[in-house]
Amino acid sequence: MTRIHHLNCGTMQPVGGRLINGNRPPFRTARMVCHCLLIETDQGLVLVDTGVGLHDIANPGQSLGRAFLFLTRPRLDPAETAVRQVTELGYAADDVRHIVLTHLDLDHAGGLPDFPKAKVHLHATEHRVAMKAATRAERSRYRTGQWAHRPDWVTYNSDGGDHWFGFEAVRQLQGIPADIALIPLPGHTRGHTGVAVRRQAETDSATSPHWLLHAGDAYFSHREIDPLAPHSTPGLALFQTLVQVDGPARHRNQARLRELAKEHGDQIEIFSAHDPVELDRYRQNEPRTVAQERQAGQPS
Repeated sequence: MTRIHHLNCGTMQPVGGRLINGNRPPFRTARMVCHCLLIETDQGLVLVDTGVGLHDIANPGQSLGRAFLFLTRPRLDPAETAVRQVTELGYAADDVRHIVLTHLDLDHAGGLPDFPKAKVHLHATEHRVAMKAATRAERSRYRTGQWAHRPDWVTYNSDGGDHWFGFEAVRQLQGIPADIALIPLPGHTRGHTGVAVRRQAETDSATSPHWLLHAGDAYFSHREIDPLAPHSTPGLALFQTLVQVDGPARHRNQARLRELAKEHGDQIEIFSAHDPVELDRYRQNEPRTVAQERQAGQPS
């Protein structure tokens, strides 16, 4: 690992500020994000989730669906797409060799067509359910146009006996450093996972946690995994209940994440996909890329 960048790949502005964010006037729109990671490795760039893509913005009704557009009111700004942010950082789209997905919901997989040469890594259960999309709800959340370009899928089962801080894990992803692992966290979808990323110790302070855990949609607000007083806002609690496929599993995994934060908070930072508070915490100290430093004539 050299650097980890935290990207917002899709701002959403649903109605009901306080009911969703908890700290905004009730009649203002809420703010939600699509928190993705761009990781520089010796094997090329690795993108964790993709957010909304250029194809979604060009064809929002067809690609994202009217229900999603009505409920979330996405900004649909090309500058927020992962591919535009990758090029803004001094790289080319083809430098993204691997994409690791927490799941295939439309707001996490929309950028796949922007990186047609990347291998796409995800849990085998998620891939199987999304490709079949047997129910109306699944056809709404899984938008087949986002993978019409036939990505190079690489799927994994979680029965290999690997573990990570007590969680099942898949730690040998094909062509990716062992510092990146899939952590099964089903409930929101059947094959939903978190993605654990080990930081490079030399670049961090002695007191900085050595692991990041992108928990995807296992929770939506940082308040939900507060070990002392966990709670959610009414809007987010309702939404998670409506879209979950296995409520007991989702609640069990939230409880396990709270326990992880309590027991290993000095080693692990946990964040979710849509909480703007968590994203803003990381965006304050964004590092420059190796490409940017080369352009500036400085050693990387």
